[in-house]
Amino acid sequence: MSRIGKKPVELPQGVTAAVSGQTIEVKGPKGVLKFAATDDVTIAVDQNMVSVSPRGTSKRARQQWGMSRSMIRNLVTGVTAGFKKELEISGVGYRAQMQGNTLKLALGYSHDVNFEVPAGVTVTTPKQTEIVIEGIDAQLVGQVAANIREWRAPEPYKGKGIKYKGEYIFRKEGKKK
Repeated sequence: MSRIGKKPVELPQGVTAAVSGQTIEVKGPKGVLKFAATDDVTIAVDQNMVSVSPRGTSKRARQQWGMSRSMIRNLVTGVTAGFKKELEISGVGYRAQMQGNTLKLALGYSHDVNFEVPAGVTVTTPKQTEIVIEGIDAQLVGQVAANIREWRAPEPYKGKGIKYKGEYIFRKEGKKK
């Protein structure tokens, strides 16, 4: 039995959910999000609660049960509070700057990296060494953060690169004579 799947998702004030077939649409103050569940689960909306139940006892149905409930919870969180990822840049001369819809990154390459910010996500740079990514879609926010981090992942010797705020970088000792 899925401990996560058993719990119903509570809809806060101002949030509505509608189910059509296997697709659930959640509307809230920040926007509208949709999720299409597999045929292994049943989604039911009852007053201000959304419940998910498996359609059988197969392993796949039990897997989809908890995952579908988590996805619906992310939809509700996204339309009410939104999601936020923060990145930190460390390294001499490494910096970030927003120019319109493009994030300009100076990361020690011979050229600046221009990262086009996709629709549905806002990127801000409060400092030259900080990047804040916000949006209502958890998957999109996480993917944009991962794509930015990919340009210069933190290295283990000096810790230079782009890391998530609060991330611990395991440091290695350098060569010895």
